[in-house]
Amino acid sequence: MDDNAADTKKVTSYDDPDAPWNKEFSAEEMTGWNDDVITEFRENGGQVGGDYAGATLLLLTTTGAKSGKPHVVPLGALYRGDVLYVSSFIEDRYPAWYHNAKANPSVTIELGGEKFPARADVLTGERYDEFAAWALADNPLLADYQSKVDKPLPLVVLTREAA
Repeated sequence: MDDNAADTKKVTSYDDPDAPWNKEFSAEEMTGWNDDVITEFRENGGQVGGDYAGATLLLLTTTGAKSGKPHVVPLGALYRGDVLYVSSFIEDRYPAWYHNAKANPSVTIELGGEKFPARADVLTGERYDEFAAWALADNPLLADYQSKVDKPLPLVVLTREAA
């Protein structure tokens, strides 16, 4: 494991100044950020370096709720046993991938060197409450962030479908 991976593993607070999301980047550095991560992911069988070295990322392709066009976003792959799920930090609104998955749950996942169709189940109601209680107890970083925002974190279970 390289130093970047070790540093990433030590992040336990959303406010940690060494966390990738708290580093300052110029507008030029941010342009194409996801494009660069997506390219690196695909060229290296699902592995990326830099701030996310050692993390298990997936690429989630959703269909735009308004545009109908495919959108790809890198997200951290999270697990509850064998159940794959995704979440993300939110600021003033939920991310586009979340709205897209809600509008059209047929998605494509790239994980490691594998690509497959899946169904995105946006959790709500009692199912959300139960899953969120578990996820926040299991993931101190999500719990720390949730304690700082009013909106509930997005939780989406991803289930592989037959090709």
